[in-house]
Parts: sequence; C-alpha cells; structure tokens
Amino acid sequence: MIKTIGLLTRKDGWSHEQFMKHWIEIHAPLAHVVPGLRRYVQNHITGERTRADIPATVVEIDGIAELWFDDQAALDTAARSPEMKALHDDGAKFIGRIRSYVVDEKTVIG
Repeated sequence: MIKTIGLLTRKDGWSHEQFMKHWIEIHAPLAHVVPGLRRYVQNHITGERTRADIPATVVEIDGIAELWFDDQAALDTAARSPEMKALHDDGAKFIGRIRSYVVDEKTVIG
C-alpha cells in the first residue's frame, strides 16, 4: 500500500468554513470515481497539540488529505486519469497552497 498526504491551505479570500464546505460537499464526491483509489481520508483539524520541550513548526493549514493506492503503479495510473484531472481541477478552485508527500506507512502499533 502507498499513500499520499497533502497539507492543504485555503485559497486567499476563502474562509475556513467555505473551504471545508467545498472540500466535503463538492470535492469529496469526485474522489469516488478515481481509478485505483483504495481509500480517501479527509482529516479535519479540530485542535492543536503543543509541547513545551519542542518548538512548533510554522505551518498554516486547513486540512490534511490522504489518498491510498495499492502500489506506485496504481498511483501513476490514477495520476494520468481524467478523473484525477477533474479532482485536481476542482482542488485548484479552493486550495491556495498544498504540500504533498508520497509515504510508505510503517505501522508500529495496531
């Protein structure tokens, strides 16, 4: 299994509430038809944990998206699909900045 994690920041001029409404109601349904997409998770930020002994990284994000695929080939195929293009085109409407990572998840507990 391979996944991408995207740190999403809303577009200038959009409130956090507008961003969330679009992300949930308009954007999420587009993910259902992306070929090879095994799992799509929207992480809605409800608070922040801080530690006194480690300074926080300066980052302003509105949400974290996870897209799961069987393997790199499935991710590559999905990336070339018109369905993923539609998802990305919609994202450009409400996402102002994004930082994406491809990760290899290693379960430690669970």
